Amino acid sequence: AYTSPNKEQTMTQDAMSAPIRRAMPLWFWIVAGLGLAWNVFGAVQFTGSLSATAESLQAQGLTAEQAAVMLGYPVWMTIAFAVGVFGGALGCLLLLARRAIAVPVFALSLAGSLALYAGDILHGVFAAMGAPQVVVLTVVVAIAVGLWALARSFRVRGLLS
Repeated sequence: AYTSPNKEQTMTQDAMSAPIRRAMPLWFWIVAGLGLAWNVFGAVQFTGSLSATAESLQAQGLTAEQAAVMLGYPVWMTIAFAVGVFGGALGCLLLLARRAIAVPVFALSLAGSLALYAGDILHGVFAAMGAPQVVVLTVVVAIAVGLWALARSFRVRGLLS
């Protein structure tokens, strides 16, 4: 004869089949939050670059040559910049939501940052802007690598779903 499981047995089976949601360390939330702030700042820089003029760039302290180089970005570099910062911001939101899809989103963001780095070399941005630009973009790439590695590590440990 069939007997239906009692409520306690059903709850135990449900609990055993549900994924375990472990607590994340405090530093995870801090890093993900700072990563989001960093990428939002980058997105603000990107949107400002869309309306930049030679005059506005010179008013910010660039020389006429530097302004011309910054305004002469090919379209693919502008796209790479957008992919880098908006991908990074989306990746951080996904990381804060503990979603495993943050890993490929961060990989795409990293690819955008690396493409922008290559573009700065190829199109003379580093030569025109000097060491500060090299340092800033190197930090951008390092942060993109760090966020991707963090998300990947937490996904491998089963802490992202």
